[in-house]
Formats: sequence, structure tokens, C-alpha cells
Amino acid sequence: MSRTRRFVGAALACWLAATGAGIAYGQRPEREEKRGVRVEVEERGRGEARAGKARRAKSVLGAKVSIRGDLSIGTVDDIIFSDDGYIDYLVVQNEGKLVLVPWEAAKFDFDKRTAMVEITQERFREVPTFTEAQWPNVYEPAYQQKVYTFYGVKPRVERRIERREGIRRP
Repeated sequence: MSRTRRFVGAALACWLAATGAGIAYGQRPEREEKRGVRVEVEERGRGEARAGKARRAKSVLGAKVSIRGDLSIGTVDDIIFSDDGYIDYLVVQNEGKLVLVPWEAAKFDFDKRTAMVEITQERFREVPTFTEAQWPNVYEPAYQQKVYTFYGVKPRVERRIERREGIRRP
């Protein structure tokens, strides 16, 4: 009897493993939300490495920042992270003053260590500046909205809420 039980148990285990694997392969890829954008995540087998490259903060710090027309406006002096670990702003050193650039507004080229921001020179001159001695409250809603409006982007949290609720604003 003990042999029969072992045989039945082994057969049952093999059947469960085979059907469970088939079900797993038939599932749709997971969806993951990063920086307010839904991303398809491929299922990987054990031991497969994640595609992509690790990026270090020092590859961003000191990088050249340019605006429309390939006009250099300064270098990245600092990075502001949110409490949940997302990059919210680049702090750009510009002519002795500091300027916030929302991460969503910067297209970063890690190989060239440059960030391109789609904003005209005239519009960039209107962006609020500050000094090392007097930092603004970057998470105060009115200030945050003002900064993001200059660059034509929306804060990550607001965009995430819009996507979740299906809201589309002009």
C-alpha cells in the first residue's frame, strides 16, 4: 500500500506541476506602474536577468542641461527624490541661481550625460529661481503646479490619478 501511495502522490505532483506551468505560461503579462505610466512586465524564468542598465546618481549630477535650440542652461547640481523613492526634480545650477526641472520634463541621455528640456529660452527665463540659502517648499501644491506648468507637464501623482480614473484634461 505504501508503494501505491507514493506512486499516486508522485503522479499527482507531476500533474500539478505540468498543469500549473501551463496555466502560468497562458497568463497575460503583469502590469506595473512606474512614474505614473503603465508598463508591461514580461514574465521571466528563474535565473533570467532583468534587461536594462543600472543608473547611478553620479551619472546625472554635473550633467549638462539644454533647452530647445540646444542652448545650454547649466548643469545638474542636485536631485530631489519623493518619499516613495521617485525622482521628482533635477536642481539645475544656472548663472549663480538654482532652477527646478521636473524629471518628467527632462529627456536624459545617460551616455552623453546630457538632459534636454523642451522649453523655449523666453519661457525658461520666467521659471522661478532660488538660492542655496533659500530653498522653496517644492511640494507646496501652488508652487509645484506653477513649476510644472512652465514645462508643460503634470506632477506624477496627478497624472496617475487621471489615468486611474479615466480623466482626460486638455
